[in-house]
Amino acid sequence: MTTVAVPAQVIETSVEDALLRSIRIPPRPSLLVDLQQELAVQDPSPRKIARIIGNDVGMSGALLKLANSPFFGAARKAKSVEQAINFLGINHCAALLTGLLAKEAIGGNDSALNTFWETSARRAQAVVFASRKLRIAPPDIAHTFGLFCDIGVPLLMDRFPDYKDTFALAQQEPVGKITAIEDARHATNHAAIGCLLARNWGLSPDVSWAILHHHDYEVMEDAATDDAVRSLVALSVIAEKGIRRYHGYTDSLEWDKGGDYACAHLGLNDDEVADLLDELHDTFHIEQ
Repeated sequence: MTTVAVPAQVIETSVEDALLRSIRIPPRPSLLVDLQQELAVQDPSPRKIARIIGNDVGMSGALLKLANSPFFGAARKAKSVEQAINFLGINHCAALLTGLLAKEAIGGNDSALNTFWETSARRAQAVVFASRKLRIAPPDIAHTFGLFCDIGVPLLMDRFPDYKDTFALAQQEPVGKITAIEDARHATNHAAIGCLLARNWGLSPDVSWAILHHHDYEVMEDAATDDAVRSLVALSVIAEKGIRRYHGYTDSLEWDKGGDYACAHLGLNDDEVADLLDELHDTFHIEQ
């Protein structure tokens, strides 16, 4: 773990700045650094990327298992990392690996976080599914955003002994923002911390800004905000509704707060949303 500087765009006051410097942000894994360096060249080599990933046997096996999961619906099963890259594409495999590295860096062996990681994986699947159906975001960007959306939660649990109670309370707020309750009790929130980690790990600016704003639903009406960021936030609201439905709930407070904004931004009517949620529900059950 290491401490990182706080972007001025996220936190401006000296008190909040000092607080956030006390929160431990996992350093960017060396494997991710090597991967991103290869991805940054003009013509990335699948063979070189496979070799980089292959240096970590555990990550290679986990990536293959994920790439061959029913969600991706590949007609053929990849028998090597290089085959997985050829089947899914360089960027998507890089996104999957980034998620695996995040889990390893943030309590991957902590059974108390099992539900958190399961929900994060489900959200990533939902965002990718909706982005493909609506053709509004690359799968790798959608997957990374969905997985990292709430990545600040376990970091704040590590920093504040009572944060778990705060987050549970915030999730029951019927009108206000989850992040507002976190700010009131801890002078920071999981969206700001998630944005910090995303920046520190060199993730896409669209991903980091969407993480920062994923509970600020009014941003979907802000023409000054990049359309890609607004679309990711809208997809997160649909994902939240779909996950709640999958677990047997008919209500979704976050959908109540942000659903209208999301539908307006994505140009969806009630019937289209219902159809999308039906298909997403079926997709979730394929994964069982």
